[in-house]
Amino acid sequence: MRRKGTVLLVVLFIVMVSTIISLSFLSRCDIELACGQNMLIRTQMDYLAESGLEHARGLILNPQDIPSEYWSGIEHQQLVSGLGDYYDIDILKLQERNYQIDCTAFRLRNEQITARSSLEAQLWLYPCIGLWTSSNTSLLGDVLINGDIYCEGNFFSSGLVNGDAFVAVLNASITGKRRAISDISLNWPSIEINDYVARYPLVMIDANSVADTWFGPYEPVRVCYHEGDLSLDDSVVVNGLLVVNGSLTINGIDNALVFEKNLPALFVAGNVTIQAGGELDVTGLMVVQGSIQVDGQLNVIGSLFSQADIVGTGSLNISASGSKASIITWPGGIEIENWSPAAGAVFRNIVRK
Repeated sequence: MRRKGTVLLVVLFIVMVSTIISLSFLSRCDIELACGQNMLIRTQMDYLAESGLEHARGLILNPQDIPSEYWSGIEHQQLVSGLGDYYDIDILKLQERNYQIDCTAFRLRNEQITARSSLEAQLWLYPCIGLWTSSNTSLLGDVLINGDIYCEGNFFSSGLVNGDAFVAVLNASITGKRRAISDISLNWPSIEINDYVARYPLVMIDANSVADTWFGPYEPVRVCYHEGDLSLDDSVVVNGLLVVNGSLTINGIDNALVFEKNLPALFVAGNVTIQAGGELDVTGLMVVQGSIQVDGQLNVIGSLFSQADIVGTGSLNISASGSKASIITWPGGIEIENWSPAAGAVFRNIVRK
């Protein structure tokens, strides 16, 4: 009987040990399962936050699709409705080509946040063309271009290009890299005078009516149109699109052209001449189908495009801006197309907050 009792105790001990080991194994499985579920949720929130960054990137590259020139962000955006997963985006413009994006992705269950992931990134518009010329460029005066340049001919400047240069022949100081013209995929903006003249309220101006005149702001957006050559003397401010179906000469100071959303600021079918002592400030896209002579002062916040040569001994300052120079065009006469001087955008860094 003593031996049978000993066997029973051994069996009970073995059963107890097996039970403890099994419970420990099950507990560890539950923990591993919970960890796996947490990792899955965290990965889902990380991917959702990255989706928010890509959403912001797409809208910054296409500012035509947002209601204002500068977009500050959105709240409670969903990729798929009904799942309870959201992301918030906050945008801070650090410079004309540099944005800080904060994105927080979260999961709501019973109005409580059960999971969260926050990412911070800096987005750089690249390439973002501040100056485009289809011919030679020779600028001997005070020149500063904050942005990338594209020149199909020889580019010579005594100033500084704070960006990359897509050029055939380069003789200038640049902070970026010299690249081949074929390295960029960007088309000349398809702008036709009749597109804008036919689609927006038109104000006909002449040499007398434009002098000492302030146009705008105005609703709805309008086009100021001049047939033939035009000269600006002093203190002409135009809010909207100024179209000159001829050549434009700047003689005086304090002349400013400010874009309306999705429109260029200036379109000239002929040549542009900035006389010595003349001054022109352009905010937006400036498109010239002829040549440009800069002997005075030309300041552009946006982009300057010329289909002929650009020369001069005056002052040229350009700050490339994708948000200000992006426009809507009608390349086929009917279909709408978004155009921007920014041919791409890259995230410089992405960090978890």
